[in-house]
Amino acid sequence: MIVKAKFGMWSVILLGINSIIGSGIFLLPGQAESLIGPASILVFVFDMLLIISIALCYAEDATYFKDNGGPYLYAKAAFGDFVGYEVGFSVWAISIIAWATMSTAFTTALGAIFPVLQQPLWKDVTIFALLGTLTLINISGVTLTKLVNNVVTIAKLVPLVLFVVVGLFFINGAHFTPFVVTTTNFNSAFGSAAILIFYAFTGFEAIAIAAQEFRNPQRTIPLAIVVVLSVVALLYILIQVVSIGVLGGSLAGNTAPIQDGLEKMVGPVGKTIVAIGTIISILGIATAQSFYLPRIGSSMADNDVMPKIVGYRNRRGVPAVAMVISFLIAFPLAISGTFQTLAAISVVSRFAQYIPTILAVLVFRRRGLAAGGSHFRVPFGPVLPVVAVLVSLWLLSKASGFQLVMGLGCLVVAVPFYFLNRHFNRATDR
Repeated sequence: MIVKAKFGMWSVILLGINSIIGSGIFLLPGQAESLIGPASILVFVFDMLLIISIALCYAEDATYFKDNGGPYLYAKAAFGDFVGYEVGFSVWAISIIAWATMSTAFTTALGAIFPVLQQPLWKDVTIFALLGTLTLINISGVTLTKLVNNVVTIAKLVPLVLFVVVGLFFINGAHFTPFVVTTTNFNSAFGSAAILIFYAFTGFEAIAIAAQEFRNPQRTIPLAIVVVLSVVALLYILIQVVSIGVLGGSLAGNTAPIQDGLEKMVGPVGKTIVAIGTIISILGIATAQSFYLPRIGSSMADNDVMPKIVGYRNRRGVPAVAMVISFLIAFPLAISGTFQTLAAISVVSRFAQYIPTILAVLVFRRRGLAAGGSHFRVPFGPVLPVVAVLVSLWLLSKASGFQLVMGLGCLVVAVPFYFLNRHFNRATDR
């Protein structure tokens, strides 16, 4: 008998926040400032509008489905098995790479406090311990995963909220002039900054991928997506405003702006608080990733586009085989370091799932599909999805050729696996 606990609305919201806020916001304010100056605030607003428009499309698509899979299911239902497989393969591959990336980032951050962990052997042991522990937590069931996720999410928000609340009293208005500071033309600098900052907003799709684990998913997912993106976007914009207002020109290129900013406000204790918060934040997003990444593989197996064994669930309803496969791939990636280039261009790869998901809204509406649970609809009719696609394509045009090839490379790698799996399934059915 399969025993399944479920995430309630607040746990889903915390999962969404945890899936988005990771190491990015602790590092990006300084890099964005170096590209375009205080106008980087506008870049955050731009990325906020784009990600919310994409997320609203996810929210509408979610009203048609109750199963795990998220973007994979949407693409499959709208455009057929092949496109669905391409999207699903990309989502799973990038999620595993991101999980490996976070495990290395966690070990690096921890190594700053405990230098012994910087030694190769101990670094590898720490990565193994982290990934292995998260694998075991997930296999043990949703209840423990939910508890860990909720605690870690609240803990990671504390230093960020503290930074904003305290920082509002230390803002120097003179630091916002000149508003635009760039060595290239504004359009080029804005595009580069937009791609860079967009990374910090990604991850909300985790909410859609794990639909079966939530109570009343067709109502819960749309509302949770809207709440999560609103909270995260407001927090990010305030963090950038405070970072500029407190650090001024020294923010440009700063690799630890929140840490240095809080130290400037309240002394060494502020630096310690943010250092601990950074570790907790990375741990939190690694926890969230470990929860949803096996569920995309099991969803594909349930739909016969992955071997059936990948979809096996234990007595607690956890896709245990997909979880173990994810661990076996993530660990060697994490200790080899070869994943770093792919991680750097992960923003480009995200659009392999975002664009089909946006277009799926138009397909489902044209077919007149009936939604269940919630009747959420993207506002402004077809206008917002079309604008979201056009802006996404514009943002992709700002990526380098190398970034595009590497970022969308998963789509090419997936092709032979698709046909091999079809051949295997046909042979098994005979």
